Amino acid sequence: MLKEKLKNYNIILASGSPRRQAFFKDLDIDYTIQVKEVDEKYNSDLNREEITDFLSQLKASAFKSLETNDILITSDTIVWKENSALGKPKDSREAKEMLKSLSGKFHEVITSVCFTSKEFQIRVNDTTKVWFKALTEEEIDYYIKTYKPFDKAGSYGIQEWIGYIGIEKIEGCYFNVMGLPTRLVYKTLTEIAER
Repeated sequence: MLKEKLKNYNIILASGSPRRQAFFKDLDIDYTIQVKEVDEKYNSDLNREEITDFLSQLKASAFKSLETNDILITSDTIVWKENSALGKPKDSREAKEMLKSLSGKFHEVITSVCFTSKEFQIRVNDTTKVWFKALTEEEIDYYIKTYKPFDKAGSYGIQEWIGYIGIEKIEGCYFNVMGLPTRLVYKTLTEIAER
């Protein structure tokens, strides 16, 4: 399968996210992890996937030199609600504000993935629509205290307790909400390998 097709490539996953790392393992793709710190700032005139596209490319730009067979994979995820982006919360107070703002409403989760080599750069993105039930303050407080969702865009993980009890409906890729549109990654890497 894809692992065999990619045997001549060195896949570098530039992500400290345990979820993204698990996805690559579960997709049966050999990879190494290299993470570089990037100041994730973007212009305020960017919207929706323009933000995640920009940030995924920005993360790639931190890698100054790639070898001939390297494919660097960088990505970024935001929660988009009422024309503004929700990133990762700084603290419990901000996490609570975010979850209150999502409670009883609809939002979108947008992820961009950037594939960079010496010869090319390919960017793909995906959007999933998510509806939350009205969450009680007690539920929000319990989730933040127990699961500490400070490394998650929008302050929640769909695969955690809050997802089990709070999400009424989604339209689109479930794995995208977790931080990686796995089918798009698989499709893009297959196309690269078959060039």
